Amino acid sequence: MDDDAIIALFWERSEEAIRQTAKKYEPYCRAIIGRILPCAGDVEECLNDTYLGAWNAMPPQRPAALKPLLGRIARNAALDRYDYCRARKRSAAFETVLDELSECVGGDATQAGVDCALLGEAIGSYLRRLPPVQRQVFLRRYWYCDDIAEVALRYGFTASKVKSMLHRTRRGLREYLMKEGFSL
Repeated sequence: MDDDAIIALFWERSEEAIRQTAKKYEPYCRAIIGRILPCAGDVEECLNDTYLGAWNAMPPQRPAALKPLLGRIARNAALDRYDYCRARKRSAAFETVLDELSECVGGDATQAGVDCALLGEAIGSYLRRLPPVQRQVFLRRYWYCDDIAEVALRYGFTASKVKSMLHRTRRGLREYLMKEGFSL
């Protein structure tokens, strides 16, 4: 079933929308969530939260594309669950990703009084200026939480090249944010 038909089912408030969404996008959502949360039970819970989030979003929202909406809902559900579980245990892989990003964003942005929406817009602006492959590598690592080896394999690079590319991108992002007036 195509996305427009699934979105129409959501607007009709048909439970078939959930079944069709799960049928088409469960592996995609599961991959996003699984990169952040190591526990299978947490992944299942976040998948259900993703479907509920889509149900609650449509209507009033009619997305142009369903996949990015589901990806955003899944990632946010996983991050919320991660915060909840963080006090009990840590996901080493996700902690590594956060540590890498801390060198360009640094610390707790909310404690520093940084407007997170403005920071997000600035990061998006910086990423749009990058060459497509450099931007895709950055997003695979820090949005999808792919490990270095997976990114290297996907783009036909060595792990060393990916690490170097990510380091330069993070350094460039930090410089760009500082130039834009963010004190990090």
